[in-house]
Amino acid sequence: MELSFFNKAQKTKLFDQSIKLSAIIISLILLAPVFFIVMGNFSGTKEYLSFFSNSELTEYTKNSFFILSAVLTITLVIGVSSAYIVTFFIFPFSNFFKYSLLLSFAIPPYIFAYTLSAFFEDYGIAFSILSALISEESANKILPNIEPLVGSVISLSLTLFGYIFILTRSAFINQSRNQIEVGKSLGFNNYDIFFRVILPSSRPAIFIGLSLVGMETLADFGTVTFFGVSTFTTGIYNSWFIFDDLKTANFLSFFLLFFILFFFVIESYSRKNIRFNNPSNSSKEETRKITLKNSKAILAFLFCSFIFFISFLFPLFQMIYWSLNFYDFFQFSEIIKLNVNSIKLIFLASITIILLSFFVNFGIRILDSKFLKFFSSLSISGYAIPGIVISVAIISLISSVDEFLNTSIKNYFIGSLLGLVFGYCIRFYSISFNTIKTVYIKINKSIDESALLLGFNKFKVLKNIHFPILKKNFAFAFILISIEIIKELPITLILRPFNFETFSTKAFNMASSDLIEGAAIPSLFIILWSSLLIILSIKFFLRDQK
Repeated sequence: MELSFFNKAQKTKLFDQSIKLSAIIISLILLAPVFFIVMGNFSGTKEYLSFFSNSELTEYTKNSFFILSAVLTITLVIGVSSAYIVTFFIFPFSNFFKYSLLLSFAIPPYIFAYTLSAFFEDYGIAFSILSALISEESANKILPNIEPLVGSVISLSLTLFGYIFILTRSAFINQSRNQIEVGKSLGFNNYDIFFRVILPSSRPAIFIGLSLVGMETLADFGTVTFFGVSTFTTGIYNSWFIFDDLKTANFLSFFLLFFILFFFVIESYSRKNIRFNNPSNSSKEETRKITLKNSKAILAFLFCSFIFFISFLFPLFQMIYWSLNFYDFFQFSEIIKLNVNSIKLIFLASITIILLSFFVNFGIRILDSKFLKFFSSLSISGYAIPGIVISVAIISLISSVDEFLNTSIKNYFIGSLLGLVFGYCIRFYSISFNTIKTVYIKINKSIDESALLLGFNKFKVLKNIHFPILKKNFAFAFILISIEIIKELPITLILRPFNFETFSTKAFNMASSDLIEGAAIPSLFIILWSSLLIILSIKFFLRDQK
């Protein structure tokens, strides 16, 4: 009997150690490429001293900082104001706007850039419309000249404000009713309540949204490349792809990581202070909305309508128009192939990411190891790293390992589906990890303990208890990852197999060849697929609980 107990204890210990080791290895593999870039620059700094005297670095910094500052300001105003209006007021179609404004996520910034540029270009659609209403001479005078920096800022702002909108609205929904009522009893008007009560208590959520916008702005590649703006991401791409200078690309990647790290730290710190559930009983009461009438209702409707139109309908209608008029750019068989390639990548990458994140979360759950928690928290930092940096990091790492071991392992990772999926895993691992983690935190550990006392081993606890509870979140994680993969450009562009096209790479290549109309069909499919996935997520996961 004692021997049987001893063997069982040994098996349990061996199982725990295997889970711990495997989870740590997964976390380290996801961190390895970025660590390689950081360590590689410490050993070769002298080679880049001459680079600092070059005006290029100054231009990269100046342009990146200008775009970042402008995008953060515009998204803050649009995101917070629209979230406030649809949360606290009733006006025509207010229920429609609180979900439809999320469809801006379906428009990648680079597709909005194609639309914006073509609409206002010489003899473009705007010119044709104004010429029909007035004269051609007057149309030329009225039409604005979209500068590259301004175009980049507009494209990024109108496609990224959704981060602030959804997080701020979530904070507003869970706003303590007691605080608002106390404000009213003190004689505060709506203006005072917003700036002195609602806004301060929602600050953590707003900071998280701003941090995500900041990271996405600095990580953008397609938009700034299209407009010809020199930023760190374009410098990294040009160094490696055009000048075949991987060392300079590594150096610029390392430099960009310092900018990204600032927003990552803010996001992590703010997330620790945020509460999306309020223990007060007052939070359970239905939000008391104010019904707007007359001119105020019209203004609220017009404001939300304008944001919805300019951020979603404007690029959608433009792509539909081009697709109908320039359909001969693509054959039906090529469209089918692009769909198959995109779906293949979605399933391969999403399932891999979900399985890895589920396994690591399970290890953290059953082992309660601080060592494992530390490495797993580092491994989710990939979402803060630009796709182009991840691509360069993978190429640098695999090339060095290949050279050190004198093998041909790079053939399996560079220019292959395996390398592409590896890049997606690093970039989007945090989406699945955090989605699963939020549910695991809510599952009382006494359930696990009771199951173990009833004779369940840890694998059966995973299979019969954890998995059924987490199934819904697996589906949600799959949808979120799919949206990101469909829109992802730099990782796919750099790490894809030869002659392997997706909608994003096809649209980018067509636009780069000055065939913007030819980019319409792949861009339209990106919008349609992303919109469908966003609608599914709203219907089954994001709709307000009644």
